[in-house]
Amino acid sequence: MPVQISPSILSADFANLESELAAIANADWAHVDVMDNHFVPNLTLGLPIVESLLKVTPIPIDCHLMIDDPDRWGPGYAEAGAGSVTFHIEAASDPVRLARDIRAAGARAAFALKPGTPFEPYADLLAEVDMVLVMTVEPGFGGQSFMADQMPKVRQVREAVRRHGGEVWIQVDGGVSARTIEQCADAGADVFVAGSAVYGAASAAAAIDHLRDLVSRH
Repeated sequence: MPVQISPSILSADFANLESELAAIANADWAHVDVMDNHFVPNLTLGLPIVESLLKVTPIPIDCHLMIDDPDRWGPGYAEAGAGSVTFHIEAASDPVRLARDIRAAGARAAFALKPGTPFEPYADLLAEVDMVLVMTVEPGFGGQSFMADQMPKVRQVREAVRRHGGEVWIQVDGGVSARTIEQCADAGADVFVAGSAVYGAASAAAAIDHLRDLVSRH
């Protein structure tokens, strides 16, 4: 499938989010990290802000829910209009039902894995989701160093997707940059979340194009 670049607004200027979204209009998704200061030790934004972003974004929004009780709160992000909603498998009580509820509300459903969480126990969920997110940093804060030791997990997910059939995307999130993105593509990822590598560049749009060019050959 085509390479997809999903800049994380966690690295954007929160005082100017409308213009920061406009700056990444050539991306495929805007990655929005929702953190509740419970599942992760950080607090960002919630559904009211996402609803406001959805009114002005030039591209679909991909919500990454780093929250407790996604079974309760997750479907609301899909109902609001997010194009993709990702919940953490470690936090979900009933991931099958949650994925189905998200899909029923009109969004793509995905589950995320922390670096220390193995994929194998959840391989059967591939039939219920549209994407698997392999975290390449510990969730909670932007600007962390890329964890190359997660690449075997990405390969494992890619092999499982091949066996399963269908089209399940594989996303990587954390420390993705021009230096690391090709490792991710080689391992089998096709959706790339990049925060500081995009918003820390002189031109966010040029950084997106450069990242896409680096992996389009894979």
